[in-house]
Amino acid sequence: MSKIKLSITIITFNEERNIARCLDSVKDIADEIVVVDSFSSDRTEEICKRYNVRFIRNAFVGHIEQKNFALDQVSFKHVLSLDADEALSPELLRSIEVLKENWNDEAYSISRLTNYCGKWVRHGSWYPDRKVRLFIKGKGKWAGENPHDAYIPDENSIIRKLKGDLLHYSYYSTEGHIAQVNKFTSVGAQSAFKAGQKANSFMLLYKPFYKFIRDYFFKLGFMDGYAGFVIARISAHATFLKYVKLIELQKKK
Repeated sequence: MSKIKLSITIITFNEERNIARCLDSVKDIADEIVVVDSFSSDRTEEICKRYNVRFIRNAFVGHIEQKNFALDQVSFKHVLSLDADEALSPELLRSIEVLKENWNDEAYSISRLTNYCGKWVRHGSWYPDRKVRLFIKGKGKWAGENPHDAYIPDENSIIRKLKGDLLHYSYYSTEGHIAQVNKFTSVGAQSAFKAGQKANSFMLLYKPFYKFIRDYFFKLGFMDGYAGFVIARISAHATFLKYVKLIELQKKK
């Protein structure tokens, strides 16, 4: 089998802090890099133009819609999709180099390792957090529930696991984490409401409690120390907020 050509897609909005790291990590394996930007007001475009990328502006409707739009822009059928705050580990880079010489399946999943306020988180619900990010265009699509997109391969597709981690530089402060939670739970509640999902007072009590117990104890979040506790606690609160906002939308209706 001849070596495949690999397109890389990245969606951005005000990512001047992260985008150079992301692009540096993929420049040696990319045959094409497509950056779809939702009208950043910082130096994102300036930084991208230092690299050999196609920089396209597109109005942001949702993460799922933006990633499907980016997928439509690529020139090659083999695609690696990244977020701007992600980068390839050296082991993952080597795995993809080998894969380019011997691509056999429809899709490949990758473990995502998250850096939280300077600490790598290796337990709880954040790791291994496998994501399908390498795939053949036309044999699946981006779906899920905004803001939590997921690439869904076609039925009967073979999905292989790649060695190495996708390094995710998530939050630089707990303040940033809390602000993002407030934003994402609003989007999540709207998506759930449009999908016809329902919430009630019992869920406000049960769902956050279960989320914390599962992530902190059953999934060993406590082994990440202080960061593990903070993540589990804020994640439980995010669950609470989503259902509160969903109930409020139901009442307005």
